[in-house]
Amino acid sequence: MLPHPAPNNLAATMIYHLARKAEWDSSTETGIYHGTAEDRADGFLHFSTADQIAESARKHRAGERDLVLLFVDESILDDKLVWEPSRGGQLFPHLYSSLTVSAVVKTAELPLDESGVHIFPEDMPPPHGPGERQ
Repeated sequence: MLPHPAPNNLAATMIYHLARKAEWDSSTETGIYHGTAEDRADGFLHFSTADQIAESARKHRAGERDLVLLFVDESILDDKLVWEPSRGGQLFPHLYSSLTVSAVVKTAELPLDESGVHIFPEDMPPPHGPGERQ
């Protein structure tokens, strides 16, 4: 694993994680979020930028109910946050530790529209991809 610094245009920005509601609710009681089963298997928590999150939801959580979008200010995370190439060579933020609940700035439930696509909050930064928001 070669660490990559945050891309210049992403410095001090919000990063996002798709949590399952039951796992997130449990973590709010303990103060520590250990990620999804997929995160634990991979050894890190998967995050995305505003430009990447809708595609991540489509690719990895299509039609899945009871998701919670976690908003995390990447500047408050320590050196366990590593930006690594993934889908199409894009840099994605990966957290090689558990996440303290206090690092989560905001949460939002992600309902599905009538076609099974997740509806993202209106107050997110606009994505640059097609049709990410209802």
